[in-house]
Amino acid sequence: MTPNLLTILRIILTPLFIILLFSAYSSARFWALVVFVIAAVTDAYDGHLARKYNQVTAQGRFLDPLADKILVSSAFISFAVLGVVEYWMVSLIIFRDLFVTGLRMVMEKNGISMITTKIAKAKTFIQISIIIFILLFLGLQGIPFEWLKILFGIILKFRIIYYLTLVVTVFTVWTGISYLYNNRTAIRQFTS
Repeated sequence: MTPNLLTILRIILTPLFIILLFSAYSSARFWALVVFVIAAVTDAYDGHLARKYNQVTAQGRFLDPLADKILVSSAFISFAVLGVVEYWMVSLIIFRDLFVTGLRMVMEKNGISMITTKIAKAKTFIQISIIIFILLFLGLQGIPFEWLKILFGIILKFRIIYYLTLVVTVFTVWTGISYLYNNRTAIRQFTS
C-alpha cells in the first residue's frame, strides 16, 4: 500500500539523514537537509494519499506517528549532540512526544480512541520548520556569500536558534497538556 510504503521510506531515510548530518564531507549537511525535506514531504503526502484513496489502516495509524517521532526526535537529539540546541529542550520535546504516543498506543490497544486535534498537526509542522531552519543554518555554512555570513552572524549574535527552539519546546509541552486535557474522559475511563 503506497501510504504505508511512504511511511516506511521516512523511517529508512532517518539513519541516512543522521549519517549525513555527522559526516565530515563539506556538502554532507546540505544533503542532510535535502534528505530531511524529502522525509518531511512523505509525512504530508502519505496521509493525503491514505485519506484520498480510503487506505487508512490500523497499521498506518500506528506507523505514521511513529515515523514522525523517529525523524523529529533523531533530528533534535543530533542537534543537541552537535551543541546547536539545549539538551533540556530536546528532553522535554521527546518526553512529550513519547509519552503521548505511548499513551495513545496503550489506549487504542484497549479499544479506547483518543482525540487528536489540529493543534497536534501544527506542533509537528512547527517542529519540522525549526529543524529545517537549523539544517539551513548548518548546511549553508562555508558558502562564500557575504550576505550569508552577515545573516549567520545575526543568527549567532541574537541566539535566534535558541529562542526559536525555546518557543517550539514551550508549544510542544503545551500541546501535550492540551492533549491530556482533551482526552481526560477517555483517560478516566481507562484508569477506572
